[in-house]
Amino acid sequence: MGSLVCEAFGRNLRAIRKSKGFSQERLAHDAGIDRSYVGKIERGEVNITLEKIYVLAGLLECSPKDLIPDVNKL
Repeated sequence: MGSLVCEAFGRNLRAIRKSKGFSQERLAHDAGIDRSYVGKIERGEVNITLEKIYVLAGLLECSPKDLIPDVNKL
């Protein structure tokens, strides 16, 4: 289930990022990470830390729970 969770998280991040008008470059810069890493997160290729989830949620002005997928729906 690990990769399914990462993929679903990535889809949520991409959707919220786009809805807020952020480019990957801007989000990466503001979060202090590389743009390619944001791409990997959005593709579900990496499992990010809880701390980074809170950073991303803060930047996107959403709740961390908006980014975290419901595992019962995977």
